[in-house]
Amino acid sequence: MAQPHASTGRGGRSYANPVHDGYLADPFVWKHRDVYYAIGTGGGTAGDLAQGTPTQKPDVDVDGDRVFPVLRSDDFVHWTSVHQAMVRPDHRLGSEFWAPSVAEAHGCFYLYYSVGPGHQLRVATSVRPEGPYRDTGTPMMAPGTMPFAIDTHPFRDDDGTWYLFYARDFADEVDGCRAGTALVVDRMIGMTRLAGEERVVLRARHDWQLFRAKRPMYGKIWDWHTLEGPCVVKHDGRYYCIYSGACFGNDSYGVDYAVADSVLGPYSDAGGEAGPRILRTIPGKVIGPGHNSLVVGPDGITEYLAYHAWDPAMTARRMHLDRLEWTTDGPRCTPTWTSQTVGE
Repeated sequence: MAQPHASTGRGGRSYANPVHDGYLADPFVWKHRDVYYAIGTGGGTAGDLAQGTPTQKPDVDVDGDRVFPVLRSDDFVHWTSVHQAMVRPDHRLGSEFWAPSVAEAHGCFYLYYSVGPGHQLRVATSVRPEGPYRDTGTPMMAPGTMPFAIDTHPFRDDDGTWYLFYARDFADEVDGCRAGTALVVDRMIGMTRLAGEERVVLRARHDWQLFRAKRPMYGKIWDWHTLEGPCVVKHDGRYYCIYSGACFGNDSYGVDYAVADSVLGPYSDAGGEAGPRILRTIPGKVIGPGHNSLVVGPDGITEYLAYHAWDPAMTARRMHLDRLEWTTDGPRCTPTWTSQTVGE
């Protein structure tokens, strides 16, 4: 479905959020040979939002047995549905396919994703950015290594080393950390395997990061907190892990960051105690913005966050694009819903 809100004028191309009418959560956007691609989680539902227990329908195209919707744009403002990116792997792995991300290396495209209900990390490959991608047949970590892992983000450091940031569960409370889903990083070996040298990037410590109070998890009742959707960028010599926190199914969800001098940390989110500093809900306009990626616009300079947000009626999560600004207080982004001009 083409995006109906884009136009071209004397001041440059313009668009209004959301940039596409289709359901696309957890958007990962990248550019290849002057074409922009977006991939994400599809086929979701709000579930029981009032009770803070959202659910996620399987992201499966039953007609073609493919998963993960793909959008394409030649100009950054008009986005068109292409197809589903990945051939569904062995059905015994599960029917929930979440939060894909893509890296290009060695003339190949690697699609990282989680599949559940158990949710473990896997990778698929293709010679084309839009796919079709096919699972490699091997998990990125040994089965049973951890009970739940989602939300991959591949990052290539200046020396060429690749790292995978992702989110996983922690069923403990230590040193002021809250029980819940949190952020880690591991070095990659050959783009398809983790080195097994996982390090904690950030765990929840603040009240605003609550996903659900008194949640039954791992045989106990926890006030479960959530950090997820990591996106890492290097700016002025420092590493910024931009992440989403709280509950994706309501207006508590937002985007904050942690910063480090090394890709492996230690990371600090000092200053984020009171709430998300980059993106947060604007009542009646943008609900629960989060799970972003970062992409440079057509001018080759301006950085944009691609993120999802609920429409005001909370019927679907759709992709939004807004400028990322680097301020003396750190990265900031203002959600928009009116016409925005894109420089060339």
